[in-house]
Amino acid sequence: LGEARVIPYFRKRKFAAGGGMGRLALLVFLCGSVFRLGAAGAVSDEERKSVRRHAQNELRASTSHEHRKSQVGRMLQVSSSPGAALANMTATRSGLKATFPWYHTSQELNDETRRLVQNCGGQASMKTVEKGGVALDVVSVRGRDPGPKNKIFMLFGEHSRELISPESGLHMLKVLCGEASLGDGAPTGADALAHSEFQLVLNGNPRSRLEVEKGNYCLRENPDGVDLNRNWDEKWQPKASVYADASPGPRPFSEPETQILKGVVSEYQPTAFLTVHSGTRGMYMPWAYDTEHLADRNQPSMMEILRRLDQKHCQCPFGAAGKEVGYACPGTCLDWVYDHLKAEYSFAFEIYTSPDMDGELHSRWKEKVAAAGASLLEEGNHLAHPRLVDFFQTHGSDFVQVRQSTSEQATRSGGRTSYECFNQFNPKTEAAYKDVIANWAGAYLEMAKMVSEDVARRRGAGGG
Repeated sequence: LGEARVIPYFRKRKFAAGGGMGRLALLVFLCGSVFRLGAAGAVSDEERKSVRRHAQNELRASTSHEHRKSQVGRMLQVSSSPGAALANMTATRSGLKATFPWYHTSQELNDETRRLVQNCGGQASMKTVEKGGVALDVVSVRGRDPGPKNKIFMLFGEHSRELISPESGLHMLKVLCGEASLGDGAPTGADALAHSEFQLVLNGNPRSRLEVEKGNYCLRENPDGVDLNRNWDEKWQPKASVYADASPGPRPFSEPETQILKGVVSEYQPTAFLTVHSGTRGMYMPWAYDTEHLADRNQPSMMEILRRLDQKHCQCPFGAAGKEVGYACPGTCLDWVYDHLKAEYSFAFEIYTSPDMDGELHSRWKEKVAAAGASLLEEGNHLAHPRLVDFFQTHGSDFVQVRQSTSEQATRSGGRTSYECFNQFNPKTEAAYKDVIANWAGAYLEMAKMVSEDVARRRGAGGG
């Protein structure tokens, strides 16, 4: 075929009649002959590996649910510019790119991350961790100074429909590598790397993300129907939610995604941990599973960091995550890292909701704070306190569990269209998108600085 080579890329229906043998043949094909792209050598080893990971994730996603049997075969043409062609593997049929072209597809996210790592002045590296047919890319960024660093681990994209989460992390990576600026007075990449190092997982739910990119904007769980943020072994419960798309799974760490994340974050041993979500706005610290045993290790410092960040970047609910009596929120990464790894700082940020909900959220939260809400938080109460609970019944949060909120009822009962889900979890205009990623990239870097300063202060005071 000369400079244009065609790679058949078959989906499950192509092999429906073949059963297990057909799927085995597909795996052999994907992992072998699919990468014989000709003698011209236009496709690098890294690009071959990238296609392999992407193909395996798509295969796993397509074979995990019966309702995906209707997906049909397609072809991928690899031109003499393979990087661009491979990046378009999903985009060519993606509802996401057709409607919201400023968002990255999974392949584009992978390609852009690799490009940034290669052009980060030797300060960044990237590895891929694979398990059970799932591959997660892990990016590390560390300045050249060999001195001790504050270690920040950040998890993005744990819920596949929350596309703005990885986008904000990618923008922060651009800042760290000197390719983007946050404006006058904002932290720079050089500033951040002087005191902190970072490890990032930008796409924590890669298989389901592929489905979201096709237009299934309400999809939250992984292809096995498990909410990854209920699958951590922290007060895990077999029935952790009344919501159909928040299943905790058959057992703690039953999913390859959470198994990988557990291993990666445990190896890293971070000073601070952050998981980033969307669907509402809020900034949280442990515990999410309990209201009786509030987090006491380093609680004042975490609360002060949230208070300062909230004033500048969110003006939204902040404080100790919790639950209304009788409504559990166990199995979260927020609690697991704080409890099992003894991270001194553990945070969860929810960074976006639709403008119509956001305006009401902001005004009602101001009213709550004015009516003694601030004193409740200063006294160490959780956000599901009886005097605050009606707020979260209207503005549901993944980290403050109360009776079904009106917004969550609509989203999780199937009462919303796919595009209504997109609008709740992600900016639908390019201008709003740019504002959100810039604001929160700045918040992440300021959080790192505040943690670093607090660690230094506590060590100087003999606090460990």
